Parts: sequence; C-alpha cells; structure tokens
Amino acid sequence: MARVRVVDDPPTEGQRYLLAHGEKNAALGEDVRNMWRADAARVNLPGEDFWIFDSHIVAVCLFDDDDDLTGAELITGPAAVNQYNRLRDVARHYAVPYQKFAAGMAAKEA
Repeated sequence: MARVRVVDDPPTEGQRYLLAHGEKNAALGEDVRNMWRADAARVNLPGEDFWIFDSHIVAVCLFDDDDDLTGAELITGPAAVNQYNRLRDVARHYAVPYQKFAAGMAAKEA
C-alpha cells in the first residue's frame, strides 16, 4: 500500500494528526509520502482527494463544507482511470518519504 498526502503550510489540525500516525503506517510497510500543497500545485496535481484500487477503479472523495467525508464518486472508465494513474505517478515522484518530510517539518518549526 502506498499513499501521498498533500499538506498545507502550516498543516491543519487534521493533517498534523495524520502526520503523527505516518510513522506507524511506515513501520507497517506502507510507503507514506508527503508534499506541500504549493509543490503539488507546481506540478499540476488536482486539489481533489482520490484513491486508486488495483489501478482499475478510482474513488474520488466527496467532502462537505466542514471538510467531512460524505461519500465517493467511483470512476471506472479506462481513459479517466489512466489519467488518475498518471497523477498518482507524478505525486509519488515529487513527494518526499514520510521520515524525511517529518524531519524537515520539525527543523522548520524549530
């Protein structure tokens, strides 16, 4: 399992919570990477949150005005799924492994 988290500067309370648990996920073998939102914008990543399952199904997360998850839109069309797979590859290329991101964040806050 792998994921890329886009983080605001400064991180929101929810993002700090997820970052605090990133070490546990990484210790269990998950490839957790992070990138700043400004960096994601520079490489033209979308602002939406999505999950890819077996490179064939995309779930685009839907949130309400309070940023609570309310559901997901499933995408299965091959052309659209391929576009999300490309976005995943771009995100993974530019994102920083959890340990390095957390160390940089700690140094920035010191």
